[in-house]
Amino acid sequence: MIQSPSSYPLIAIACGGTGGHLFPGLAIAEALQLRGCRIALLISEKEVDQHAVRGVQGMEIQSWPAVGLVGQNQLSFVRGFLKSFRLARAYFKKSKPSAILAMGGFTSAAPIVAGRFCGASTFLHEANAIPGRANRWLAPWVDHAFVGFSSAAQRLRNPSVEFLGTPVRSQFQETDAAACRMALGLHPDRPVFLIVGGSQGAHGINKSFTEILPMVTATIPDLQFLHLTGSLDFEAVKAAYQKAGIKAAIHPFFTEMELALGAASVAISRAGASSISEFAAMQLPALLVPYPDAADNHQYYNANELAQSGAALLISQDKMTSDVVLPALLGLLHDPMRRDACKKALALWHHADSAEKIANRVLQDIALPEVEFAHQPWLKRNNGVELL
Repeated sequence: MIQSPSSYPLIAIACGGTGGHLFPGLAIAEALQLRGCRIALLISEKEVDQHAVRGVQGMEIQSWPAVGLVGQNQLSFVRGFLKSFRLARAYFKKSKPSAILAMGGFTSAAPIVAGRFCGASTFLHEANAIPGRANRWLAPWVDHAFVGFSSAAQRLRNPSVEFLGTPVRSQFQETDAAACRMALGLHPDRPVFLIVGGSQGAHGINKSFTEILPMVTATIPDLQFLHLTGSLDFEAVKAAYQKAGIKAAIHPFFTEMELALGAASVAISRAGASSISEFAAMQLPALLVPYPDAADNHQYYNANELAQSGAALLISQDKMTSDVVLPALLGLLHDPMRRDACKKALALWHHADSAEKIANRVLQDIALPEVEFAHQPWLKRNNGVELL
């Protein structure tokens, strides 16, 4: 029996709030789409979410309000949750999902609760070493949980937790550095230092790095810079490079991160789980500077696990001085043994089939009838999912 597209299973993926939630969610969405599913991306109303999904094709986008539970904002949180819950209930009555996957953050809370009411299978993915508050709260309510760090499994109160890594989008793979540099207007044969703070930039990294910029260029004169600032610091960072007389590729936001990572020789970055997974996929050595105010200090624990394995270097934000950054940068640029060891360790952190394994598990759990999809004739169900 050939199904019409409208009868394909609908999978709702709640992945808004930050790039760290959205981009792994997109990777799983792509894998599910290839397996014949319709996809609804449930995101927040934040600019970063709206910007990131502009190029998405063939998926329905739902933007709902959500408020994180921080400090004394319980009333705002409850209002945001109830509004999102009502929108989710109404949407799920109109388009009933077979499954709902939460990628973390409070954008995920209302869809999971609404999904339980409509009988959908429920899942969550936790990308960080220390699970976020929303996922800790949701874990007992979902049918199955996936984690990106094996150490996170024991911190989720769910009897069915599986360590599968954090998915990255298919375009993140080792590529020709010279071609990426030329596409960015950089010299193809000179090393590139990527400075990035995550999907919304990082003021602490921007400020500290521009202060040591003259010393970096004096020590490594052939080094090129690709600086992704976030919208708030763009003008100040641009002015700092101009004042130092240094030509650089500076962007407030960059959607083609695979191009940026492909061009880079070394990166300095926050330690969000999604960024770490992309570095691992492309074997890009990095100096990780955890966001000091991250919830439960989770970025420190992410960075520390990689540093302990030799896959990255950990630098606290208050130690981001030329005396610390320059030796670390020189080692990763000019010491072949150190660089090779870092790349080999990074390869062990890359789970290339993470999105596919999560997609297969979701489809197995929703127990669809025997079908053959019109646009995916190579995909058949036989006691689960099998790719022929």
